[in-house]
Amino acid sequence: MTDAKRDLGQDVVQARKPSRPLLTAAGRAIGDHAMIRDGDHVLLGLSGGKDSLSLLHVLLHLRKKSPVKFVLAACTVDPQSPEYDPSPLKAYMAALGVPYFYESQPIVASASDHMRGDSFCAYCARMRRGILYRIARENGYNVLALAQHLDDLAESFLMSVFFGGKLRTMQAHYRNDAGDVRIIRPLIYARERQTRDFARNAGLPVVHENCPACFAMPMQRLRMKALLAEQERQHPRVFANLLAAMRPLMALQGAGPEA
Repeated sequence: MTDAKRDLGQDVVQARKPSRPLLTAAGRAIGDHAMIRDGDHVLLGLSGGKDSLSLLHVLLHLRKKSPVKFVLAACTVDPQSPEYDPSPLKAYMAALGVPYFYESQPIVASASDHMRGDSFCAYCARMRRGILYRIARENGYNVLALAQHLDDLAESFLMSVFFGGKLRTMQAHYRNDAGDVRIIRPLIYARERQTRDFARNAGLPVVHENCPACFAMPMQRLRMKALLAEQERQHPRVFANLLAAMRPLMALQGAGPEA
């Protein structure tokens, strides 16, 4: 990397220091669930959305300030959808000086031939996750970081209760089925509005995903989001209470879905 690029990367990171509440939420989650350990090699799943870009800058800040030393890289999976182009992230990551893997795979084209009763969204998520595991294995990363936040977990919890009759949500920290990669979610205590505000105020280069299938499928999740927003207007502590209720589920291996 040239000196000019190195200087640009430092300027970008300094200008994009996450807010104190966002850093506090992430630091608490990482500490509570022992997510990052000394010597870990962490691979961030970077879609280019507000949440994953926010987590990128949280991890960059923690890597600089934390006494726990870890290596950080990122990987973007491009499913070759005409409505989603994450390629501008290449220049951004080069400027930051973060090791970066860009995997372009014809997931959209292969969906109709290989889906077996799945929704397109479920098929795409499973394929992306498999690619992230492969990149982690091939390049010596033992931890995969994902950017779901408290709102995501609350929505998943209510959907599971309402439509599945089960008490479950996404897990904070667990191993994949093969046992060789730990998956962590450092934003589980953070609110979506915190990542949205940070992304907007810091001018992060958010890549908007406009896949028609992604907008057509998650109607139940959108209803849960609207229900929670209405409840929070009436009961400001509803998310704090949901977090307290979900804590045991978040910590149980095998307690929640991977996506």
